[in-house]
Amino acid sequence: MVAEQGGPEDQKPQSDEARSAFVPPAGVDRRASAPDDDHPTSEFAVPAGLTAEPQGPGTGSASGSAPGPVSGSDTIGSAFAPPRTYSAQHSPPAFTPAHGSPMIRLTKEAPWQDRMRTMLRMPVAERPAPEPVQKADEAGPAVPRVLDLTLRIGELLLAGGEGAEDVEAAMFAVTRSYGLDRSEPTVTFTLLSISHQPSLVDDPVTASRTVRRRGTDYTRLAAVFRLIDDITSEEVEVSLEEAYRRLAEIRRNRHPYSGWALTLAGGGLAGAASVLVGGGPLVFVVAAVGAMLGDRLAWLFAGRGLPEFYQFVVAAMPPAAMGVALTLTHWSDVRPSAVITGGLFALLPGRALVAGVQDGLTGYYITAAARLLEVMYLFIGIVVGVLLVLYLGLQLGAQLNPEARFVPHDRPVVQILASMALCLAFAILLQQDRSTVLAVTLNGGVAWVIYGAMARTGNISPVAATATAAGLVGLFGQLFSRYRYTSSLPFITAAIGPLLPGSATYFGLLAVAQGRVNTGLASLSTAVATALAIAIGVNLGSEISRLFMRVPGAVGGANRRAAKRTRGF
Repeated sequence: MVAEQGGPEDQKPQSDEARSAFVPPAGVDRRASAPDDDHPTSEFAVPAGLTAEPQGPGTGSASGSAPGPVSGSDTIGSAFAPPRTYSAQHSPPAFTPAHGSPMIRLTKEAPWQDRMRTMLRMPVAERPAPEPVQKADEAGPAVPRVLDLTLRIGELLLAGGEGAEDVEAAMFAVTRSYGLDRSEPTVTFTLLSISHQPSLVDDPVTASRTVRRRGTDYTRLAAVFRLIDDITSEEVEVSLEEAYRRLAEIRRNRHPYSGWALTLAGGGLAGAASVLVGGGPLVFVVAAVGAMLGDRLAWLFAGRGLPEFYQFVVAAMPPAAMGVALTLTHWSDVRPSAVITGGLFALLPGRALVAGVQDGLTGYYITAAARLLEVMYLFIGIVVGVLLVLYLGLQLGAQLNPEARFVPHDRPVVQILASMALCLAFAILLQQDRSTVLAVTLNGGVAWVIYGAMARTGNISPVAATATAAGLVGLFGQLFSRYRYTSSLPFITAAIGPLLPGSATYFGLLAVAQGRVNTGLASLSTAVATALAIAIGVNLGSEISRLFMRVPGAVGGANRRAAKRTRGF
């Protein structure tokens, strides 16, 4: 034999390193069961000693073997097969129903603003399927042109003072109407961008546009809203060429009121505000003249290219100078404080303040911060102009009495008429459509009645009364806009004019000019609180109007989505 013929080294026992770790040691029966690695089994296999129940069709093993009693590793069970104790009738509620997730459909009865706002507040994965496209060509939509048209429309809306959420809703409505349902618009204070991704495998297309000039023309704003309403309507066919043509006409249209008409409206606004705080006919004339002089100076500085901050500085100086001049001439029947307060009413940036607070409340914090910073700069410009004149008047010996508070309790009818005249003049300054002037005038009159009844008759806090009146302004403005299918700004902005904190601002600045800084800061804090109450009240009234109306969401009563985050999480 070979082993007997080998040398001594061939007869040595093997070391532990040379022996396999899986070889049974000496004295162990080699016929024992092999390890699991030699005969692998599934982790879903029935253990030895148990008998599997017969399985019905479609629920057998993954290998498709016939049902029957099996054991051990002969059959590999399916991980998706229900256990034998499963009962469909007594099954626990699943995360996703057996019949699938409910499909969300937007109601056609709601205006496009509400439908698009609802979609923007939904996660992208939960948005409903695109509506039937009526305006797409057979070859598909021209993506660059649709995005360019959308950006131009958004630019007009943002430059006109619309909130960021409303601008995004309008841009989203335009892109969906032309077949681009995978679009995401983004709006900041000066930049508009939109991105469209045709599919998961195609490269996205992104376009942007910068808003460099802003102007107040609510007639143009209403025309843009009519264009968007026609684009989103299935009954009206608006091609891309037709949309571009109408947009060009909107841009070319002249303002409904000339520059001198705006100057006269500014004077009328200041005069009505002076009567509102206790002035008489002569105070009305003096305040109107001072405001018109300030407006002309601001136009002159604007023509020379000076920033808006300096325009507000020079616009605030003539009304304050008129009040100081009346004090120096010792006219006993004229109240200088009413003259200066009326001039301040015509300058306070109520429109920008409401838009800034609205953006903050709806979750657009970058745009809100930029708008409020703009309001702060404009307000500081007014403060600088008035303080310069008041300080000069005090040096000349003007006797400005900060204790001469307004006591206009005995003229409710005159004040109501003055508040409506103020709203009328404000509407002209905002270049509103003539068909909306009457509605906003009545809205402002109702707001002043509510404020007077609460603050002066009911002795309620002026800030709380202002917030309540502003809430009604926002509620009625939203109802008017739903009836007209247009923006709510023309029905809201001018109506808050009588509620602006002109008197608190004036007395705060007068106290600072006289060296009573603590008193002045307290009065200015009241003015800021009143302004914030106006903005929050307007936004809350608008949201309340949507709260009690039909939700443009899922069939079966879907919950209304909150804007951005909820409860800070």
